[in-house]
Amino acid sequence: MANILIIDDDPQIRDVLRITLKQAGHTVREAGDGAEGLAKALNGQDDLIVLDIGLPAIDGIELCRRLRAEKETPVLFLTARDDEIDKVIGLEIGGDDYVTKPFSPRELVARIKSILKRSGGSTSASLGPLKRGLLSVDPAKHLCRFGAVDLSLTQREMALLSFLMARPDNVYSRVQISDAVYGPTIHVSDRTVDSHLRNLRAKLSEHGASDAIETVHGVGVRMGACLGQ
Repeated sequence: MANILIIDDDPQIRDVLRITLKQAGHTVREAGDGAEGLAKALNGQDDLIVLDIGLPAIDGIELCRRLRAEKETPVLFLTARDDEIDKVIGLEIGGDDYVTKPFSPRELVARIKSILKRSGGSTSASLGPLKRGLLSVDPAKHLCRFGAVDLSLTQREMALLSFLMARPDNVYSRVQISDAVYGPTIHVSDRTVDSHLRNLRAKLSEHGASDAIETVHGVGVRMGACLGQ
């Protein structure tokens, strides 16, 4: 059972979602627009948020962007527009999956179950402490340190770094990274993977670990020496 927040301006869709999710054993809260939804998301203790993209006041993309500045609550996007732009942008700014309207209630419950399973017991979180040069990571505790400095990473950045550090000498392609970090059932573009790699590299470089992630041209990326430069 999970605590789920539904943010959608269509009362009929909220009714369908509420009934479906309660039948699946979850507890449900609701919001009818972006402003109300953001307030509830920031102040609540939700396990997952079902978020419509086309919201009044604050749209779903902007709401997720503001939420990600404060919290890492998993987000399942609902979109009425069956185009790749919404889906890619949504995942780039922190969404965990998407469902296109009209949706199957059974599919929605399955997607939610998959997200909750990943967020509650992901491969990275099950790893023990990892160390490479001056860089150390404890995925289970969501801790990252380079030398004596603590780094603040998002959930996605932690999963990406933990995946690379688990086998630091291996070279991984974008497809391998995407499957490990996002799951094999979620399509993300190469530029989404590149965006997360770029953000992670920037944070590492800012604290002296500019050699942490190496690019093997034409193949992929791997961990560097992590001794600082």
